[in-house]
Amino acid sequence: MATIKVALITASSAGLGAQIARVLAPDFRVVINYSSNSDRAQNLMKELNDIPSTASSSEPRFHLVQADMSSKSSVENLVKETLEKFGRLDVVVSNAGWTRMTTFTDIEQQVNEEDWDKCFVMNVKTHMWLAYAAKNALAETEGTFISTASVAGVKPSGSSVPYAVTKAAQIHLMKSLAVILAPKIRCNSISPGMLLTEWGLKFPEAKRNAAINNTKLKRLATVEDCADQVRVLALSRSITGQNISIDGGSSV
Repeated sequence: MATIKVALITASSAGLGAQIARVLAPDFRVVINYSSNSDRAQNLMKELNDIPSTASSSEPRFHLVQADMSSKSSVENLVKETLEKFGRLDVVVSNAGWTRMTTFTDIEQQVNEEDWDKCFVMNVKTHMWLAYAAKNALAETEGTFISTASVAGVKPSGSSVPYAVTKAAQIHLMKSLAVILAPKIRCNSISPGMLLTEWGLKFPEAKRNAAINNTKLKRLATVEDCADQVRVLALSRSITGQNISIDGGSSV
């Protein structure tokens, strides 16, 4: 019987991370990571267990791990626990990130040291830590590492300048890792436009409407659109070093 592949998804108890778990659930064993909201994570686990699997196995298909993605040791332990539980790692979706809502065009709001430091940790360093911790396991399976960036890293925009700049750095990090970790590991990123998740709904309605009007397709991407693209990258054997903008054409 073929071994069922294993996917680790960070920040996956809600929003895009949870949707990625749903689309990978039929074909992968999945490790769900959450930071603090245990109830929400447990509810997702129940939902995932109701999704039919393409493979017959009596083994548990899902595993839940609490981890603080701003801590290097916590990231390392997350990978360690994944390997102890499932014995292999085929796909890592590095979905953690952070920002603070500001007025992008007001430079006075863009010089907060704490914002810069926290954005750099959560939008750049955590992805590097995770890739480094997972590299040996991914090389064994010729697996793939996918990170969630943002259209703010492609076109100056979004919730803050520190966010936009560190998202651009995240995209370049993934291209760099694609070079360094080749030929065994494929590394790519996706860059969603505004998503109307719990976070996206914090934007004022006027800003949400402006974002829709700024797209060529006159619609915002959905978490379903983004998760489906992650699934494509997880299954593709030939894509590496790419950043895929899922933004209705707003960055064109």
